[in-house]
Amino acid sequence: MIKCFSSFALFAILIVFTSCSTKETETEKDLDLAENYDNFQKFDLTKFNIAANIMLPGPTANIGASLNPEVMYSEGGFKWDVNVGPNFSLHIEDWGANTDLVTDRKKKLKDLEMYEINYIVDKPEMIIYKSTLKVSGDPKASANVGVLHEEYHVYGEKVINDITYEFRSPDAGYEDKRIIELMAKTIQSVEVKKKLKP
Repeated sequence: MIKCFSSFALFAILIVFTSCSTKETETEKDLDLAENYDNFQKFDLTKFNIAANIMLPGPTANIGASLNPEVMYSEGGFKWDVNVGPNFSLHIEDWGANTDLVTDRKKKLKDLEMYEINYIVDKPEMIIYKSTLKVSGDPKASANVGVLHEEYHVYGEKVINDITYEFRSPDAGYEDKRIIELMAKTIQSVEVKKKLKP
C-alpha cells in the first residue's frame, strides 16, 4: 500500500513540475485582429493636424470607453495622446521622414535586460508583445521578489502624407490583452486623408 501511494505521489509531483515548466507561447491566432469594427466609432484627427481617420473603441466595447474621445495635444506640437475613457490611451508621435520605427523599437527592446520579450505579432509595420519582468536568477533581486508581472504592448508605424507616425500603447502597457487587441485594431484602421492645407 505504501509503495503504491509513494508511486502515485511521485507521479503527481512529476505532472505538477511538467505543467509548471511548460510555457505556452501566445501567437497572433490568440488575438482577434479581424477588421470587424462593430464596437468602434470613426474619429477624425484632422483638427489635430493629422490628415487621417481612425476607428476608436466605443461604449459597446466593454472597456469603459466614452462617447467623446479626448485628445491631449499642444498646437504646433508633434505628440498626441488619444484617451477613450480610463482604460484606453493611444500615444501618437510625428517622426517626420524617419522610417523603420518598428525595427528601432525592437532593437531597444532587445537591450532590456530586466524583461523577457515575447512577440505575439511581429510585422514590419506593427508589433504586439508581452513583457515579463525577470526575477529569478538575478543575484541583485530581493528574496521577496517573485510576483509575476506581465504587460502587453502594441507599437506601430504609419506613413500619412509622407510623414511617419508612431502609434503605441503607454510605456506601462496593459495587463488586459483585450485592450491591446482593440488598440492594434485602431492602428490598423488608419485611413489617410488628403494633405492638410498649411
